[in-house]
Amino acid sequence: MSDVVRIDDHRARRGRPPATTREEVARVALQLFVERGFEETTMEDIAAELGLGRRTVFRYFPSKNDLVWGAFDAVLERLRHDLRAVDQRLPLMEVLRQAAVRSNTYPDELLDELHRRVTLIQTVPALQAHSMLRYAEWREVVAEYVAERLGLAPDDLLPVAAGHAALAASSAAFARWVTHRDEDVLELLDQAYALLASGFDPETADK
Repeated sequence: MSDVVRIDDHRARRGRPPATTREEVARVALQLFVERGFEETTMEDIAAELGLGRRTVFRYFPSKNDLVWGAFDAVLERLRHDLRAVDQRLPLMEVLRQAAVRSNTYPDELLDELHRRVTLIQTVPALQAHSMLRYAEWREVVAEYVAERLGLAPDDLLPVAAGHAALAASSAAFARWVTHRDEDVLELLDQAYALLASGFDPETADK
C-alpha cells in the first residue's frame, strides 16, 4: 500500500495538505494524546483530526498503542545498523554505548516529539503491556548482535543478559530525560552506559 493517502476535500478546504503520510498520522495522534490524554483519545478522534476514515488509520497502525511507538520497525533497523557501524575492534560494552547514542540521535526539531513519545511510553499505565512487547524486540536486536559477535546462540545467557542490561541503561536515561527535559538525552545515554560499564562506580565512569 502506498504510504500516502488522500485527505477528503472538507479537510483540505480547512487548510490541511492534500495528502498525509504514516509519519503525519503518528504525529497528529501523539499531539492528541498529549492534549486530551491517551485513554481519552479514540481512533475516531485521530481519524477526524486528519480527515481520514477510521479504517485508513488502522491501515497505518494496527492499534492505538502502536501509534505511540511510531515507526518502531525503523528504530530496530537503525539499531541493527548502528551496532555494526561502530568500530568492531572496540570492546563490546563500548560498541553498545556508541550504538545506543547513534541510534537515538535525532535532529533538534524532532526532540520535542521524541520527548512526548517517551513520556507517554514511560508514564501511561495502559501502554505498559504493549511496551513490554516492544522492549523485548529491542532486547532481541542487542542479543542477536552480541551472540553473533561472540559466537553464541541468541538465547544463551550472556547475550540475553546483555540485551536486558542495555535496555535498562537506555530506559534509565530516558526516564531521567522525561523529568528533566532541559538535559541532553544523548549525554544521559552516554552516562548511563558508562555507569553500566564501570559496575556503577561513578569515579570510574567519569574517566
